[in-house]
Amino acid sequence: MLLTGGMNVLGIFFCCCLLASSLATSPCCSNPCQNRGVCMTRGTDGYECDCTRTGYYGENCTTPEFLTWVKITLKPSPNTVHYILTHFKGLWNIINNISFLRDGIMRYVLTSRSHLIDSPPTYNSQYDYKNWEAYSNLSYYTRALPPVGESCPTPMGVKGKKELPSVKVVVEKLLLRRKFIPDPQGTNIMFAFFAQHFTHQFFKTDVKRGAAFTKALGHGVDLNHVYGEALDRQHKLRLKQNGKLKYQIIDGEMYPPLVKDTGVEMLYPPHVPEHLRFAVGQEVFGLVPGLMMYATIWLREHNRVCDILLQEHPEWDDEQLFQTARLILIGETIKIVIEDYVQHLSGYHFKLKFDPELLFNQRFQYQNRIAAEFNTLYHWHPLLPDTFQISDREYNYQQFLYNNSVMLEHGLSQMVESFTKQQAGRVAGGRNFPAAVFRVAMASIEQSREMRYQSLNEYRKRFNLNPFRTFEELTGEKELSAELEELYGDVDAVEFYTGLLVEKPRPGAIFGETMVEIGAPFSLKGLMGNPICSPEYWKPSTFGGTVGFDIINTASLQKLICNNVKDCPITSFNIFKSKTATSVSINGSSNSALEDVNPTLLLKEHSSEL
Repeated sequence: MLLTGGMNVLGIFFCCCLLASSLATSPCCSNPCQNRGVCMTRGTDGYECDCTRTGYYGENCTTPEFLTWVKITLKPSPNTVHYILTHFKGLWNIINNISFLRDGIMRYVLTSRSHLIDSPPTYNSQYDYKNWEAYSNLSYYTRALPPVGESCPTPMGVKGKKELPSVKVVVEKLLLRRKFIPDPQGTNIMFAFFAQHFTHQFFKTDVKRGAAFTKALGHGVDLNHVYGEALDRQHKLRLKQNGKLKYQIIDGEMYPPLVKDTGVEMLYPPHVPEHLRFAVGQEVFGLVPGLMMYATIWLREHNRVCDILLQEHPEWDDEQLFQTARLILIGETIKIVIEDYVQHLSGYHFKLKFDPELLFNQRFQYQNRIAAEFNTLYHWHPLLPDTFQISDREYNYQQFLYNNSVMLEHGLSQMVESFTKQQAGRVAGGRNFPAAVFRVAMASIEQSREMRYQSLNEYRKRFNLNPFRTFEELTGEKELSAELEELYGDVDAVEFYTGLLVEKPRPGAIFGETMVEIGAPFSLKGLMGNPICSPEYWKPSTFGGTVGFDIINTASLQKLICNNVKDCPITSFNIFKSKTATSVSINGSSNSALEDVNPTLLLKEHSSEL
């Protein structure tokens, strides 16, 4: 009996020792391995840094190899590069007109950015080490950095307070708008809605499973927001004649079909009448008229392209016409995103170019996985104004949400013209999040904490940026930095999403350095990693011959609008600055375009948060 009792005591003692050992702080919590070195524990209190192919060596991967030292010594800082690209307009005008120089610079932009993204993917939110599940399970978002260990002494590893500040307090003190701060680059609402509609095809968090999971079957630009994710939805949206999508004609113009005529599920509240329940590829696009506007434009473009293909290939059946038109629209989308959208957000005088052949002789993989950090980073709700102005009408959020009658009342031409004229907000710098989407700001931070993201400074180091040394260096001013310090205690403990929104903007820009230097690699890798950009796909025959190939290679935002919107309203992603007019000809129709347009940015409003 005594022996049994002694065994029980020993067993309890042994279990407690195991429990204490499992809860012991991992030495990797302090992120000792620098320059993308991988930390691996050795026992309960030891670690080893794997510096393989980092260009560094030493216990913590901090000593540069000779060639690495030369590279980092000669390489200008990202802010210096940005300054050069956004100044010296006359020099860039010359370079833009010299093909081999422009191609060489564009090739460098693509390769230098895309090589910062791990391919194949390395981590997901379930594991802080590489494993087969993280690679093969497509239901997870991938991760640029592993999650902070659950046994670490603080939420950011070893830095900062034992508990993170209240989400509500963070939003109220640091993010919530006091007064609308316009974007100094002149970004407009046309841009904001494009960003929102474009990203809804690959940012589709599965809220039932958690923030780590995506409902998207693909991890890139596949236009499922036009055609539907699943085949069942796609077939319900298809007309099954000449490759076209279903539609209805209202006042002589093409609009999406109704839910009752397709059987497609859409997310509409009960008060929306049947005749305003439009059915499109993305189930949440009934949320705001700006999304349904773009959905209607792409519906018209698909059917327009089908008419062109049918004329070129009368021998083709419905399936081949549909599939080829989809590939053409994917190509159009990528070209518009790079040459209009990314060009605008960059503010560069260097003219970006969509040319897949630039990468054919480079080390490049034509595949992509959407990263959780990219999804979080793209929550650009400060872009949104306090009200929406269309023609002579002003709509508040309550009047605007789930109101497709706005599109029918004003028509696409008035919407495009009005959204082009209305200014969007600045994203960086803090305190510009609209009160109307307060809960979305809270959800963004709550999901970030669920994902156990590492700190803003750890992500800066991962993307070759120097960590901020002080709060004032991060914010560029005193009042906000004092609030930030009170909440987080240590600049190395500032959360990823919060830090992105309070970071000081680049001079005259919509974003801070971190947003651009982390977002651009994810964006360009996702665009150029598309299968249609590969040598096997990028040829005229893929797109129905020269006619289809030309549609892609001449695509632009303005041309998309002119081909599908009555009266071809002049549009851009920025507010026009000058009243000087210049003639623009799109498909033989002449229009007046305004000069001296000032470039910039993007947005995204995640469907799971609304």
